[in-house]
Amino acid sequence: MARRKLFIAAGMVGTASIVAVVACALSISASAQEPQLPADYPKAQYDESKIPKYTLPDPLVLQNGRRVRNTKEWMQKRRPELLNLFAVNVYGRTVAGRPKEMSWEVTTGEKAAFKGIATTKTVTIYFAGKDKKDGPRMDLRITLPAHANKPVPLFLVPEGDRWPEIVVKHGYGYATFRAADLEADNKDGYEKSVRAFYVAQAHKSLGPGDWGSLGVWAWGMSRAMDYLVSDPAIDAKRVSIMGFSRYGKVTMWAGAQDQRFAIVFSGEAGCGGANLVRRQYGETIKIINERFPYWYDANFKAFGDRVDELPVDFHELIALIAPRPVYLATAEQDYWGDPHGTFLAGKAAEPVYALFGEKGLGVEKMPPVETPVGDTIGYHNRKGFHGITDYDWNQFLAFADWHFGIAATNAPGRVKDAPRPE
Repeated sequence: MARRKLFIAAGMVGTASIVAVVACALSISASAQEPQLPADYPKAQYDESKIPKYTLPDPLVLQNGRRVRNTKEWMQKRRPELLNLFAVNVYGRTVAGRPKEMSWEVTTGEKAAFKGIATTKTVTIYFAGKDKKDGPRMDLRITLPAHANKPVPLFLVPEGDRWPEIVVKHGYGYATFRAADLEADNKDGYEKSVRAFYVAQAHKSLGPGDWGSLGVWAWGMSRAMDYLVSDPAIDAKRVSIMGFSRYGKVTMWAGAQDQRFAIVFSGEAGCGGANLVRRQYGETIKIINERFPYWYDANFKAFGDRVDELPVDFHELIALIAPRPVYLATAEQDYWGDPHGTFLAGKAAEPVYALFGEKGLGVEKMPPVETPVGDTIGYHNRKGFHGITDYDWNQFLAFADWHFGIAATNAPGRVKDAPRPE
């Protein structure tokens, strides 16, 4: 625990550079060699020994150089400051909030699902109101356990049609939507997107600091939440969000902005979502913006060759979720997504959680494969490649059970006073 004490104690005396010292010290503990890669694996830097020296921005230092001393200063000063830095330099400023004319209706009534253990329905959300049904809209597909006591806790998962059964069998509800309802995931998707609709409503053209497609998908998660809090069958205080890969990035940004989400689960979000981009391991800012130029705002592209000038790194995105629980999941052979960089990002977010009296990962070194760790910040690195498996979901559900104080019956889980489940 010595390194953790150094990290917190030194951070308290106002030296932002300590973040870099600890990050580098933790980094060199990993295997300093390039892993055995599949023949067709994307070209990138995968050697821990070649990680450049870097200094992480201190999440507890304001832009004026003053140190955040308490949770009030965090919530009123540093949190808004960081949200703005991410909006301007990474995801883009959200052009619209909740539209005042937004409405919804159940468009597909309840039907039995999964051999009667669940019911499903579709709620259509009309962003411009019911009288403009030909305007922008989103279909929210909701699956609830049929025989559970209502209201039920729920997972909201963008592009999540693959996973509702394991969740509802555990006693949770499940909601999902198609990202394409908001914007198609391609370079030509903007023209007919919700993003373009609201930029036009604001009587302007898309600027370099305006939202990218990840931003509008995150906005869609908050609009889904607007409906979910109104549904008496759903426990609005226990709505968690989970996203995988690009939607892991979306979920992290949605969870950072919208404090109604009780727990945030990141499934292999990787670069631009949950790892330290200053490590420049695997996918980098330059690579991701070349491959998907529409995901982020135009300002983010400028940091491709000057990563150290980015005024944030993604430990601060994790910190923006504090004091709410967050869980980071990676896969051992997802080198492209830098599992070790994700673990280090979780470590570097710990001082903000400590400000709230919350525990973080609780370990100094990256744990062995399939050894979940953590308290209010959770983490595991499972066997295998990029993807979401039953192992991931079992950890997510156990973590949610634990924080919600639910004694699980169908999957691993303990009440919150018990040791963390494995």
